[in-house]
Amino acid sequence: MSKIEKTVEDLAAPIAAAAGLRIYDVEYKKEGPDWFLRVFLYGETGVTLDDCETVSRALSDVLDQEDPIQDAYCLEVSSPGLERILKRPWHFETAIGEWVEVRLYAPLDGKKSLQGTLRHYGEDGIIIETEEDQELKLANGQIAQVRTVFSGTSGKD
Repeated sequence: MSKIEKTVEDLAAPIAAAAGLRIYDVEYKKEGPDWFLRVFLYGETGVTLDDCETVSRALSDVLDQEDPIQDAYCLEVSSPGLERILKRPWHFETAIGEWVEVRLYAPLDGKKSLQGTLRHYGEDGIIIETEEDQELKLANGQIAQVRTVFSGTSGKD
């Protein structure tokens, strides 16, 4: 996380908390000639358009006042979506029981991408259960990225 992203997260966290939400992630990136500041919100029962608008308005005022970013940018506030990247320990903890795709640095049994239900997260790695009811233990050093995958079913199993 860049210094700007960390600063924005610190400024946005109390605003999100006042709305009963958490900051899921912050991205500050250049796309073509334009800079985008994206703030992703997480709520136990979801994130509404009104939640995004409330946080966006309050955060915009704080960013104007604090002025932590030199360049012109577009502020976007949203949920991380149904298919979200898991980065932080609490991301994994809230995704236990969800279907995930795990991308690996090196192939495991000829595959660099695996899918299954996230069964466990710990400091040393994760355990997923595949469609074949096989439990796979994957160490953090093997994992390039983990993302939830929308399966069309409601709730966790």
